[in-house]
Amino acid sequence: MSVVVVIPARHASTRYPGKPLVELRGAGGEARSLIRRSWDAAMAVAGIDRVIVATDDARIRDHAQAFGAEVAMTSPDCRNGTERCAEAVAVLGLTPEIVVNLQGDAPLTPAWFVEELVAGLRADAEADVATPVLRCTGAMRADLIADRMAGRVGGTTAVFGHDGRALYFSKEVVPFVPHPVAPDAASPVFHHVGVYAYRPAALADYATWPEGVLERLEGLEQLRFLERGRRVLCVEVEARGRQFWELNNPEDVSRLQQMMRQMNMA
Repeated sequence: MSVVVVIPARHASTRYPGKPLVELRGAGGEARSLIRRSWDAAMAVAGIDRVIVATDDARIRDHAQAFGAEVAMTSPDCRNGTERCAEAVAVLGLTPEIVVNLQGDAPLTPAWFVEELVAGLRADAEADVATPVLRCTGAMRADLIADRMAGRVGGTTAVFGHDGRALYFSKEVVPFVPHPVAPDAASPVFHHVGVYAYRPAALADYATWPEGVLERLEGLEQLRFLERGRRVLCVEVEARGRQFWELNNPEDVSRLQQMMRQMNMA
């Protein structure tokens, strides 16, 4: 077995309880749950051997099994998706080359994001984890800033070095840009896409570490790797005309549905 995708999903979300079961209507008017759309996105990725929904909730389990997904039941004590992925791999006794965490709130994730992420991790023998980043246009950057100004915790931004090694991730919009950026122009801000590819040993180690200070403050699980000195590789991906956004707040439902209509996604 080479590459396994795990989709962590919990019902008791702090910001949006029941989020995995929220329905999104596509361009044709069909309503599918968030977890179903995330599973559909995972199934579209080339080179994947197995897709597993990892949850601690019977409602999500029953719903996912009804549309044909494999489900691993995990502990309610998992503090984030990475811990849930680690537990699912352990519970099922899997020994893959790479484990991909496709978080269940990112149903618009294009298949090539994951494919390029896996290729990036394979190409960098020193990296423990890889995660995709998308260069923001001025308009995307403005949306991130608008969320923060409104007091909403929206997308995450990433800062990394010339070799792609992550320096920091934040819910704030970083780096600071001292000049205006036109809506269609490229900005120096990178949106972190909530997908991860782990080497199994690094994933197993993660589950043994206590929550990090920065991880707790920012609410970003990947910071635990940085706080432990582990190499996190940022892989720049291209949108290719696709729009991308995560479902973080109830207000994001209408935004995602509008994007799906614009992209003619069913």
